[in-house]
Amino acid sequence: MGTTAKLFSSPDERAAELRAELRHHEHLYYVQDAPAISDAHYDALMNELKKLEAEHPELLRADSPTQRVGGAPAKGFRKVEHSRPMLSLDNAYSAEDLAAWETRCRELAGDLPLEYVAELKLDGLSVALRYEATADGGARLASGLTRGDGQTGEDVTANLRTIRSIPLSVPAETFKKLGLPQAFEARGEAIMPRRSFERLNEEREAEGLPLAVNPRNAAAGTLRTLDPKVVANRQLDFYAYFLLTGGQYLEADQQTTLAALKTLGFRVNEHHRLLHSIDEMMSFITAIEAQRPTLGYEIDGVVFKVNAIAARNRIGSTARAPRWAIAYKFTAQAGITQVQSITVQVGRTGKLTPVAELAPVFIGGTTVSRATLHNADFIAGLGLRVGDWVKVERGGDVIPKVVEVVEDAEHERGAETYTFPTTCPECSSAAVRVEGEVDFRCVNADCPARLRESLLHFAKRGVMNIEGMGEAVVQQLLDNKLVASIADMYALTEEQLLALDRFAEKSARALLFEIEGSKQAGLARVLMGLGIRFVGERTAELLAEEFGSIEALEAATAEELERVDEVGPRIAEAIQEFFAQEANRALIEHLKKAGVDLTAEKKQRSTQLAGLTFVLTGTLPTLAREAAKKKIEDAGGKTVGSVSKKTSYVVAGEEAGSKLEKARSLNIPILDEAGLLAMLESPEAPGAELL
Repeated sequence: MGTTAKLFSSPDERAAELRAELRHHEHLYYVQDAPAISDAHYDALMNELKKLEAEHPELLRADSPTQRVGGAPAKGFRKVEHSRPMLSLDNAYSAEDLAAWETRCRELAGDLPLEYVAELKLDGLSVALRYEATADGGARLASGLTRGDGQTGEDVTANLRTIRSIPLSVPAETFKKLGLPQAFEARGEAIMPRRSFERLNEEREAEGLPLAVNPRNAAAGTLRTLDPKVVANRQLDFYAYFLLTGGQYLEADQQTTLAALKTLGFRVNEHHRLLHSIDEMMSFITAIEAQRPTLGYEIDGVVFKVNAIAARNRIGSTARAPRWAIAYKFTAQAGITQVQSITVQVGRTGKLTPVAELAPVFIGGTTVSRATLHNADFIAGLGLRVGDWVKVERGGDVIPKVVEVVEDAEHERGAETYTFPTTCPECSSAAVRVEGEVDFRCVNADCPARLRESLLHFAKRGVMNIEGMGEAVVQQLLDNKLVASIADMYALTEEQLLALDRFAEKSARALLFEIEGSKQAGLARVLMGLGIRFVGERTAELLAEEFGSIEALEAATAEELERVDEVGPRIAEAIQEFFAQEANRALIEHLKKAGVDLTAEKKQRSTQLAGLTFVLTGTLPTLAREAAKKKIEDAGGKTVGSVSKKTSYVVAGEEAGSKLEKARSLNIPILDEAGLLAMLESPEAPGAELL
């Protein structure tokens, strides 16, 4: 493509030229790994487009390359039902397991010939990308969902837009070439490449933050970050492997599907092969295992899929997993070493976690000297003693864990039986275990170990966002007895900070500026920061919207708490337990006096459809499913994923399928889109019932 603007191009024409050229070069760089222009040249094109869009706001489009940088932080993620379930995969751990699966496939396929496609099992998280048709004959990315529970995922569209190997749009000529419907869905794996993971941990270390454990967890946490700009900076990648139209797999074999995805502009992993026997499968596994260190991303196995769609349809699926596919999991890398001692760590919620201190052992390219023992019951189940020799595996080839005690002639058992402590190792207060739980917890709210972790959690990005309040700073504040509670950080002075190591006037003022700014974070962020058990980001948002102030939340009854979406008896009990502690009430009073905003704008909930439950199925003429769901919920109604006798209405569009049939069998009223919109206007409206 040329890069020179045509003489006298209109702003509209030039913007279109720039969008097309930038998409072309993004595809070359991020999908094909074959850049054709310099970074400076790319930046010049991007800056020209940004300037045009700024001068002519009417030219800005959702699929413009300028929109990958990330917009304003989100307030939470909506749950959205998948077009068809995102199933799990059954696992194989040996050649025998793989042969048994292959035999079952042949038996179920009958007289149909079988061949298999081998693909790498990328260690990331599955996502579904939905594309909608555009008037010019192309398609545009409409939404992107996490796998969630397989039935329902979280809408993380804004974050997925920042991944440059995901096309924001597909041109009309591509659909003419493939003969596919413009509306389609691509499923695949979002991953964090090793180089991005290493850079992330370098940044976290410099900021005094705990290091990310592994690329998979880092990728999952990144996609659930509320600020798309943070996601853009993490540089995730995406590989596609399934293509759906109308909620059904493409009527083509897997090899053809992968080729179609590549033509649509997606990155498809190059390490896929067409195989015909168990011997070929095992040879592929051996070859890929040898290449793992050089791939540039983490894998934990190989996925084998029956290639032909006709054979797949005959072999079928269970409710949990397709019978026509299986994941061969690599054997975890392991080593034998000795437990030298067992220490106990205290987390910010007071949880006591035992850790095995090991004689250093080299496993899978890393020296391992510590491994979690989870809890007292885990130690008892192993029968572990100090001095025992143990087998240690890197779970997911990353996290070290003790899997068994080695008992043989070469390895003597330890003599010292381990007794789990009944007092906190940090403050000597009682450590108690509530009936029905596996963890011991320190009961002292002012325990130094809890305070250290609580301060770090309170200050971290995504909670109160106090930049500069890392581990080194927090430890200095504690060592110098400058803070005895979270609220004390709001009383810090420039003079106090200047007396600490590595603080100059500029850095001290910067930290105080961040602390002062955090006062306006709002009730939801404060609730996250307080460390109430089971109250994470989403629950904190819902509680803040429902009650509007810390006083109202503190006074809420269990029944009132359980009326909030996603709050059940367990969470309600944890909230009430938190406010029952005098030390916690005192902390809240100190935060108020410090000027921390403990209020939120209460969500004004309509009661128009209160008490009614809806199931959405099929494709509606104008409303996306998530838009219809939001309209129902904003009107006080509830949406669920399956039809039952308790369902009030089923809203059905084209290709509604089994949910529509079940609704008819149960005599449940059925609405089309017009009927739903009429009901939203007036609940007494009968709607347009489908026959």
